Amino acid sequence: MVAPRPGSHMQIQSYKHNGRLHRVWENSLVLKGTDTMVIGANDRTLVTESDGRTWITREPAICYFHAKHWFNVIGMLRADGIYYYCNISSPFVFEENALKYIDYDLDVKVFPDMTCNILDEDEYEEHKTQMNYPAVLDRILHNNLDVLLRWIRQQRGPFSPEFVDQWYERYLTYR
Repeated sequence: MVAPRPGSHMQIQSYKHNGRLHRVWENSLVLKGTDTMVIGANDRTLVTESDGRTWITREPAICYFHAKHWFNVIGMLRADGIYYYCNISSPFVFEENALKYIDYDLDVKVFPDMTCNILDEDEYEEHKTQMNYPAVLDRILHNNLDVLLRWIRQQRGPFSPEFVDQWYERYLTYR
């Protein structure tokens, strides 16, 4: 797999299990790009939903994607602290200047005090039935949810206290 170049711009494309495009973030800056990890940043970027509706992100965000983990993490810098939005998803692929992944509905919202809520369990169950997620996929996704929750508790990887701040400082050097 070709890795994105730091300093380049990429699109982020989220798909559903059935192959349908779910959401597109138009413009993210690559801060780090390897075969196994991409760290990106965006601020006030255009997002297009599958139904054509658009919106613009409200704050700077540092995005963490890994090719071996079935989740991605977005750290949003707000006035009262860093909030994280985590998607249970397929590992990413990078092609045609776009980072792509399959969104599997289960999400975790993490607050600045590192408490968290699991979101969209009902949507996951609905899509699991509608799109016939195989039992092995269901196990992979739930195992990765457990890994993600452990990372949050341990403040590991993108949840370490300095991670978002350090990458945000790097982002500012490009602006």
